[in-house]
Amino acid sequence: MSAKGEFVPLNLCVLTVSDTRTDENDTSGDYLAGALTEAGHRLRERRIVRDDIYAIRALVAAWIADAGVHGVLVTGGTGFTGRDSTPEAVAPLLDKQMPGFGELFRAVSFEEIGTSSLQSRAFAGLSNDTFVFCLPGSTSACRTAWENLLRAQLDARTLPCNLIGLLPRPAAE
Repeated sequence: MSAKGEFVPLNLCVLTVSDTRTDENDTSGDYLAGALTEAGHRLRERRIVRDDIYAIRALVAAWIADAGVHGVLVTGGTGFTGRDSTPEAVAPLLDKQMPGFGELFRAVSFEEIGTSSLQSRAFAGLSNDTFVFCLPGSTSACRTAWENLLRAQLDARTLPCNLIGLLPRPAAE
């Protein structure tokens, strides 16, 4: 997919799941959009949807079906409170789950927030050759995921392996 040592920009979408966040106060979505573009990727689309299984599923499914989208970053709705429904909305869309992402996220989070990390239902997977990462809604959790896991794995220069090598379609457009 890329020459050794060559960066491959991806088209990524950011979805914030929240009943209260707006364009003006979506600090987690702001962080992810800024971090991915700063890393050299392209922000394909960014949206906020209420914490509703069907609203979440419909938008993520549309992005997964779009051949121009290489990855989806979802923030919010991964906890245990009453309306947290991101895992229930997104997991049925996945062709393959990536258990290591959630495991590593919780391990890294444990170093930052201790046993509170067990309340995270962060997870990831692959669907229609599109990566889907579901992160907690806090900006600090998004930063933890990006800086410790996603930035390196979404970079073709990361060795010995990275997620870019798994994509069958060219990332450059």
